[in-house]
Amino acid sequence: MQKVGYFKSIHVKIVLIYVLLIIIAMQIIGLYFVRELEETLRKNFQDSITDRVSLLEYSTREEIIKVRNEEDLTLEQSLRSILAGLSSYDTYDIKEVRVIDARYQILATSDGNNQSIVGQRSMDDLVRKSITAKDTFNNISIDRETSNRIWNLATPIIYKGEVKGTLYIESNIENVFGQMNEINQILAGGTAVALVITVILGILIAQTITRPISDMRRQAQAMAKGNFSRKVRVYGSDEIGQLAIAFNHLTNRLQEAQSTTEAERRKLASVLTNMTDGVIATDRKGRVILINDPALRLLRIPREMVLNRPIVSVLGIDPVHSFEDLIHLKEPINLDLSSNERPFILRANFSVIQKETGFVNGLIAVLHDNTEQEKVDMERREFVANVSHELRTPLTTMSSYLEALVDGAWEDEGIAPSFLEVTQTETHRMIRLVNDLLQLSKMDSRDYDLNREIVNFNQFFNRIIDRFELSKSDHVTFVRMLSDKAYYVDIDTDKLTQVMDNIISNAIKYSPDGGNIRFGVVVSESIIKVMISDDGMGIPSENVDRVFDRFYRVDRARARSMGGTGLGLAIAREMIEAHGGRIWAESEEGQGTTIFFTLDILKDEEGEWD
Repeated sequence: MQKVGYFKSIHVKIVLIYVLLIIIAMQIIGLYFVRELEETLRKNFQDSITDRVSLLEYSTREEIIKVRNEEDLTLEQSLRSILAGLSSYDTYDIKEVRVIDARYQILATSDGNNQSIVGQRSMDDLVRKSITAKDTFNNISIDRETSNRIWNLATPIIYKGEVKGTLYIESNIENVFGQMNEINQILAGGTAVALVITVILGILIAQTITRPISDMRRQAQAMAKGNFSRKVRVYGSDEIGQLAIAFNHLTNRLQEAQSTTEAERRKLASVLTNMTDGVIATDRKGRVILINDPALRLLRIPREMVLNRPIVSVLGIDPVHSFEDLIHLKEPINLDLSSNERPFILRANFSVIQKETGFVNGLIAVLHDNTEQEKVDMERREFVANVSHELRTPLTTMSSYLEALVDGAWEDEGIAPSFLEVTQTETHRMIRLVNDLLQLSKMDSRDYDLNREIVNFNQFFNRIIDRFELSKSDHVTFVRMLSDKAYYVDIDTDKLTQVMDNIISNAIKYSPDGGNIRFGVVVSESIIKVMISDDGMGIPSENVDRVFDRFYRVDRARARSMGGTGLGLAIAREMIEAHGGRIWAESEEGQGTTIFFTLDILKDEEGEWD
């Protein structure tokens, strides 16, 4: 085993991770502490200056608005006296105070060395903003002479809503940043001391983890050479200690597993590889020696009836295949275990267990339930056959009549119109078939949207019945069993109209002369159940559930003669299910058929629909 480099060892990684975590934690804490402290010092400094300025602003305003007599001091003298009074306070933080009137003229300054600016116009932006906006403005600038940071403050002097001037203060905020530098140096020193202690502790902690791991690494190297007698020392009862105990237990198990034969190992590997489905393993004579639970469930037999029996007998293929045939079989085979109640087809794949010498040591059979796939394939084949048949019939009819017309029947005025009418009828029939197929294909792919709207279902139902009652023949009677109460549903009216058209058309088509077609609605909680019943020839009980299958007809000859495509009820089922409902049929042969479907009712809330 390759020796681990020093900088790649887990010992160094643990120490580095420990140190980095401490550094990150201290940096986060330090940044938060420094930022908050700096903000606090700056705010305290600015609040202190602002408090002094408030007193000064009051005194200055009183002097500006004061009505003066001849014996009183002039405004400039009074302001100079007020500013001179700043010396009675600790004004080290305040560098200079200027009083400026509303016309930007400097009236006074506290700086004795800068008296020459009195009487001049102030060009400072803060002064102009303060006078113009009647508000206080501040900023931090750099002193050109000392390179220190200066906090500039301009606060307006307002009397009765009128700006009389402004106070402009320059204060030395550099002391605040100086204090922060000292604090940062103290924090950096503390961080350095903490890191030294952290490194020492990290090394000690890492050793408690890496020492038992190093022992296990040496044990693994010894096991790789075949030495299972050496044991790992257990240092404690923590997770590392439990790992050491488990490692020693593993050593014992590996020593026992070393006695297992190569053939058994290969057989076990093959079984574990194919455990997703049912798995059966045999010996070299084809007798079952291992079978898993999924295989027992698929074959529906108890374990006692399988073990030590030939696999061809267990799978029920002994009349057709022998064990030698299965060894050379390259393709899977289907096992038909269907009953009268339901179909059940299994697909069996076989793989041979061989030694390196090529000697066959057994067989592995993997069983997979293939019923649904076979059902889909059968339905696809039946669908293609039905479509082909439905299209071939009108095409054959059209071809025959068109050949007759080509051969000269078009000249016969008594025959030609009927031939053309038949051809046109068959053309319309094919168009209806293709349209129905396209609609079913779109619904299968969910490539459609329901244009829902809230409607009164009884009114909607009555309008559809009225339309059929006006256009139907007189051989049937419509019987309505509908209440006057309003039930509201959220539906696609076009698609539901098509559903009812298909159902009612079938009822009229198969009803005898003098028969009745009944329409009813039953409401249960939040579900409305719709009933359309006829007195037709009915459907045999074994075929009732199939009337919604595509192309299914109870009486194919009669239905085709009436122009049906066999897709109407299939389309109706897809549309009802798209609305979240259910559709079914009840029938008795010779007594008529009733179609039911359900829809969800919208709840009335305090007369919302009244």
